[in-house]
Amino acid sequence: MPVKYGKFEMPQRINVDQESPDSNFARFIAEPFERGFGHTIGNALRRMMLTSLEGAAIVSIRMEGALHEYEPIEGIIEDMTNITLNVKGALLRKLPTDDEIGSRDTRILTTTIEILQEDLDRNNGQYTVTLGDVVKDGNFEVVNPTLPLFTVTKPMKRQIDLRIAFGRGYVPSERHIIRDNALDEILIDAAFSPVKLVNYYIENTRVGQDTDFDRLIIEVTTDGRVTPSEALSFAVQIALKHFEVFNQFNHFALTFDEIDGESDGDQNELMDKLSLGIDEIELSVRSANCLTGANIETLAELVCIPERRMLEFRNFGKKSLNEIKAKLHEMNLHLGMDLSRFGISHDNVKEKIKHYRDERKKKNRDDRKKKEELLENEDDNR
Repeated sequence: MPVKYGKFEMPQRINVDQESPDSNFARFIAEPFERGFGHTIGNALRRMMLTSLEGAAIVSIRMEGALHEYEPIEGIIEDMTNITLNVKGALLRKLPTDDEIGSRDTRILTTTIEILQEDLDRNNGQYTVTLGDVVKDGNFEVVNPTLPLFTVTKPMKRQIDLRIAFGRGYVPSERHIIRDNALDEILIDAAFSPVKLVNYYIENTRVGQDTDFDRLIIEVTTDGRVTPSEALSFAVQIALKHFEVFNQFNHFALTFDEIDGESDGDQNELMDKLSLGIDEIELSVRSANCLTGANIETLAELVCIPERRMLEFRNFGKKSLNEIKAKLHEMNLHLGMDLSRFGISHDNVKEKIKHYRDERKKKNRDDRKKKEELLENEDDNR
């Protein structure tokens, strides 16, 4: 028999604000959560992303003619120690799938580097070999192909073998388990985790008349081996996998009270805010002029714009942006809001707000007329 629980406030949609043009940074905004759930969810996802995501990394290098990592190589400026350190910075993208046989197995990429005198002459006597020159396997996408590995000063031809493995976290070279390694194969510390930084913070948000619900904001920065959206998706699936272990104790199934949508009063209150003109809120002259110059007339037009686009407006700076964000926060609004539940998008916002204003004016006129008629009837009855 199901056990009935009260309603939990939960987000219906996750808003994504992607600020960086190279797509390695994204901000995810989820609201509303019950008080305290923002920290519960945010901290769990942060730990999953930082510790549990997998990636591909180079775990060893073998260069023809180099017997150990301290050996200098004729015709190359760097010794093997420096070359090894450079190889550590390699970023390779590969997502193994079930369709590929042995997709997670360690593999060796073999490349022959041939530098001719003509190549040296075109580059003032020195030719820099990059990661893109060495990794040409179509199964791997090279995230940073311009990463310099070593500098050649004489014509040469050498074979380079790179061993690539999949794993989690940071693994020192002495912990790699390689059964078929060659005597002149140099093991490398491997940073498998594709996530560089995860921050989360909690703000208050409003549901009805209550303002103590949680807005969860998660900022994810990756190194390019996965996108921020992929990192969040993988972390959620890992978390669900671990929670399944505890589902054996479900002696009673829970059902929850659900209230579909917002009340008409809440929707009208929010739409009244969104229909306010920019000149009706207290902004500095500079900020107001910047918005007017960008043809932004109402709050609805303003909140439809992602934060990253605001700085693209002419004469618009960080100071104006922070002022606007603070003012919107006071009104329980924020940049990049999803207004699709009102049928509002960036393309039709002006038309929708104009229609709403006209309808509200008409309704107010009708209400006043009915009130006046009611008062006249009361006077006549007297």
